[in-house]
Amino acid sequence: MNEPSDKLFTARLADMVSQCERDGAAVFSAFFDERQCAEAEAWCARNSGGLRYRLWGGYEDARRKMLAVYPDYCEDYVEEEYPFVCLTFTYRREDKLTHRDFLGSFMALQLKREICGDIVVSEGITQAFVTEVAARSITSAVSKIGRVGVKIADDKPFELENAQKFQTISGTVASLRLDCVVGLAAHLSREKAAALIRSDKAEVNHLPVSSVSYELRGGDILSIRGIGRFVLSEINGSTKKGRIHIDLKKYI
Repeated sequence: MNEPSDKLFTARLADMVSQCERDGAAVFSAFFDERQCAEAEAWCARNSGGLRYRLWGGYEDARRKMLAVYPDYCEDYVEEEYPFVCLTFTYRREDKLTHRDFLGSFMALQLKREICGDIVVSEGITQAFVTEVAARSITSAVSKIGRVGVKIADDKPFELENAQKFQTISGTVASLRLDCVVGLAAHLSREKAAALIRSDKAEVNHLPVSSVSYELRGGDILSIRGIGRFVLSEINGSTKKGRIHIDLKKYI
């Protein structure tokens, strides 16, 4: 995020904490994207005081999530207490719809992006997590997505897998420094990889990193603007010359 939006975002988090302390009740955010989730997680760890917090998006591997801040005497907030619902859209299997089709139809209702969590598309069925207020607008106003007629239900559990596909990239690096791993991921020399990092085009776990010497760990998610997103999935020991075998999984 740039600095002004970052300050606005942290001010929103601070307001949530203040409201929770004042009212003694849970406070929920809108849906956050992956970078905002990482920012919120880091900020809450430093600033939530005696309060508790949790990010949840409707299923285990959700990318877009809602933040709950709640008093420490409360039990962990379960899924049903978050103010969003899962809408299930059914249509003919031969009618091919995309994530963009659904998001476009929601935005056409003058709904903001933050009211919507993940949208998981499959053959003849799509499930979308939206705020309770947005759900009422969508169910009353939407009968078609694009030109495709749909039926909408708000009482079915989430059942689709958001299966992510990957391409594996294997190789050796001099170290787990960010410039070395970016070089392998992007097929660049270490010098060009370093220049790219210093140009603020790299993120680790959805947060910007401009230090070329940042040390990566197994499971870290690396995003390179214009190149793609990768997971450092395996660290497989060293060669006789001391180089490290690693596997990267590229999102496709």
